[in-house]
Amino acid sequence: MGEETLVAMPLAPHVHHPPDPTADDVVFQPPTNVPAAAPEAGEEKDVYYARKMMQGVVLRPPAHLPQPEAPPGLARAASAPAPNGHDDEQGRHHLDRSTSANSAAAAVAADVASIGRFLRDRRDVLSSAINRRISSLKETPAPADQANSTFHGGVQEIHLPNVKVTVRLKEAIAADAAEDDGYSFSGSHIKGRVSFFSRSGCRDCAAVRAFLRHSALPYVEINLDVFPEREPDLASRAGAAARVPQIFLNEKLLGGLVVLNSLRNSGEFERRVRELAGRRCPDAAPRVPVYGFDAERDDEVEEDGMVGIVRVLRHRLPIQDRFARVKLVKNCFSGADMVDGIVNHLECSRKKAVEIGKELARKHLIHHVFRENDFEDSAQNLYRFLEHDPAVPKYHNFRGSTNDGEPRPAAAVGQRMTKIMVAILEAYASDDRRRIDYGRVAASEEFRRYANLARDLQRVDVFALPAGERLPFFLNLHNAMAIHAVIRNGCQPSAVGVVDRRSFFADFQYVVGGYPYSLTTIKNGILRANRRQPYTIVRPFGSSDKRLELAERQVNPLVHFALCNATRSSPTVRFYSAQGVEPELRHAAREFLLDGGVEIDIETRTVHLTRIIKWYSADFGQDRDILRWILNYLDPTKAGLLTHLLNDGGPISIAYQDYDWSLNV
Repeated sequence: MGEETLVAMPLAPHVHHPPDPTADDVVFQPPTNVPAAAPEAGEEKDVYYARKMMQGVVLRPPAHLPQPEAPPGLARAASAPAPNGHDDEQGRHHLDRSTSANSAAAAVAADVASIGRFLRDRRDVLSSAINRRISSLKETPAPADQANSTFHGGVQEIHLPNVKVTVRLKEAIAADAAEDDGYSFSGSHIKGRVSFFSRSGCRDCAAVRAFLRHSALPYVEINLDVFPEREPDLASRAGAAARVPQIFLNEKLLGGLVVLNSLRNSGEFERRVRELAGRRCPDAAPRVPVYGFDAERDDEVEEDGMVGIVRVLRHRLPIQDRFARVKLVKNCFSGADMVDGIVNHLECSRKKAVEIGKELARKHLIHHVFRENDFEDSAQNLYRFLEHDPAVPKYHNFRGSTNDGEPRPAAAVGQRMTKIMVAILEAYASDDRRRIDYGRVAASEEFRRYANLARDLQRVDVFALPAGERLPFFLNLHNAMAIHAVIRNGCQPSAVGVVDRRSFFADFQYVVGGYPYSLTTIKNGILRANRRQPYTIVRPFGSSDKRLELAERQVNPLVHFALCNATRSSPTVRFYSAQGVEPELRHAAREFLLDGGVEIDIETRTVHLTRIIKWYSADFGQDRDILRWILNYLDPTKAGLLTHLLNDGGPISIAYQDYDWSLNV
């Protein structure tokens, strides 16, 4: 017998008819007018139905019950009842079962054809839905809050049952193409390398840098003021007379700013960049500076001739804590002990030993514990080595020991530090220099080299600086220390409260020429001619403090607009040259006052000034004196309004703006 098919198993009573011996399968349909035959005696209904199924009888629900239907799209099976629910004229509909291989193949072919028609119908329905949705996009954009679709960035996402269709509009594709025409690349799209040699403060280099940033082209900048050891590399590639900037596409020399502008105007630069995008950078291209691996090409620094004597004295002198002036002085020795040690070590006269002691003090290898004199052969005068100073943990340009090299001129060290800091601003600050990326600065090779160079300040002779060079030296030192304080010490001037800001302005220090300097010391002691800090009663330097020799003779109010303390309301961070410091100071003041430092309300006759002027009003004078002073640094519009207020004889109110202490990051 062939395979049996169970169409339904009705639970209603039915009449059993014996199977027809001429058919393989019999459809059992009890007539409605015939009484239902009861199961045999002792036989349960479920057992009865199971026995009939095992006999091969196909059971079908009575005519008054719903009949089974074929799935949509398929032809009605031969065994299905007629649509009217009646059997054929014989009272039963016999199933056409397979009795041979040919009949089986024909049945399978019929079923496959039916399934194919079903799948084609479903495909047509799905295609129609997608076409309608795309057509609706061309007419009106889909709302953003539509339940089954989203629209963002020129891409429409359509969500159908079990299907997600993403359609990218032509406008979005065109916009991307336009960006590509503007040299818009990312690091993942360009395989080659654009590199150029530069110097700090070079205008042509700044123009090249600005173009590459605007074009979103990844590039490598090699600043020769930061990496002087790369000058021979540039000379070998571009010639000994080549001047920066010099641009390279992989290993090929492109030229300077003039060549770059010419290629941009002709469209040749775009073509070369397209070639660069698909070509990997060879080893012959200029090397990328690596953190901590490029050795500086400084001349060999000779060791100080006095260092050998100091090394011996560190072990022979009785260094201990002593009481002096009702104070406990740590790690010190007397002048007489040092003279004895030098005499025993060098076998020289005592007079010669005193001269050597003075030379050690002059080179800042030792200093008086109260910094009162250079050196004397006395048991009452106490001295200590520089590395034994109790304030060493606050000296952030001191790393465990003194710099044993011969001290370099303070002017040379200051100029080199300024060039490195300018390079840092050019690479990691915003175009207006009002925001600095301190995280990238801290991880840069430029800052590592700056920190190493700051160690040379320990023993420089600052007092040998010419009077005209002291102002830019300490201006630049202040601004560099402010950046260093934010990076290394985690200090931020935005801490709440004046007392809490002490760690930033007073506790972060450099040792310069054997003396400690903080941001407060430089600003109030040196640049403000040893004037008191606002809301304090003590001057930075006492009358016997030797640093008083470095202080300015009179206050220049312009310095307040040249000092940056890493806050958003402070002036823009700048570094100044020794030759043009005065015009640079006037430019800094004019820029700060025009950029919101002064606002004039003619209706209320009120002048709004930066709070810096209020804090340091002693440096600017009385109210009307302040207004007359700032007239020189205003644009014609504001200057005319202020002049009108000053000359009409009416009262003028001065209000001070709030100060934003948040970090300029």
